[in-house]
Amino acid sequence: MIKKVVISAAGQGTRMLELSKDKSKHLITVNNRPFLAYLLDNILAAGYREIMMVVGFREDMIREFLATYPLSLGATIELVNQFEVLGPREKEYGTACPLKCVKSWVGNEQFISLVGDNFYSAKDLASMNIDDQYNYVGGLKAEHPERFGVLIEDGEMLKEIIEKPKEFVGDLINTSLYKFTPEVFEKLSLIQKSPRGEYEITDVLSLLAKEKKVKIKKLQDNWMDFGKQEDIEKFSKEFLRNANS
Repeated sequence: MIKKVVISAAGQGTRMLELSKDKSKHLITVNNRPFLAYLLDNILAAGYREIMMVVGFREDMIREFLATYPLSLGATIELVNQFEVLGPREKEYGTACPLKCVKSWVGNEQFISLVGDNFYSAKDLASMNIDDQYNYVGGLKAEHPERFGVLIEDGEMLKEIIEKPKEFVGDLINTSLYKFTPEVFEKLSLIQKSPRGEYEITDVLSLLAKEKKVKIKKLQDNWMDFGKQEDIEKFSKEFLRNANS
């Protein structure tokens, strides 16, 4: 039974423009609640009880929000500041960096890793609680796979990830929801900066996939990347209405 969840929430969210100028995109309000509150609701509803948030931009505001968030009995939320651990983003940045900050907290346990500006259902989050020797990536069929990293399947195994392919290679996309074994930390030290100058979690996944250690878990419910201003209304109308119906 996996209990630990790592939430990557260090970024500012420049695609939200002025809405995230002075606060983290994870705290942008939808129907009078921060987006992060809805994500935490589902993580706790899925049965996870130990949460580590990797923060950075406006950590003070995230702490302020968490002070008022109603935690389930027995649940804990801790914070670690990515920039205090690794230095400023100019020195080291990318989707793999949050994992570098949680190795001692994770220890030799398996854990869930996700991004704090994506929305996942409680059902899909619970479906990633697979206590075995494999790593898992959550995949979902998409109408416009060219906007995402596309998962190339080899049976139930991940063969490779192709980022934003120019030509159609498949429509199963990476939702940035993972289950990792502690082996991920061994691969973390082997990756180099990507062409855009960042350390990418997908490069870690690719190393594990080459050794046939990554399976694809297909999500059953809706998923959303909460990244642009128009996503606020979409989230309110499509996701929250469905949740309450």
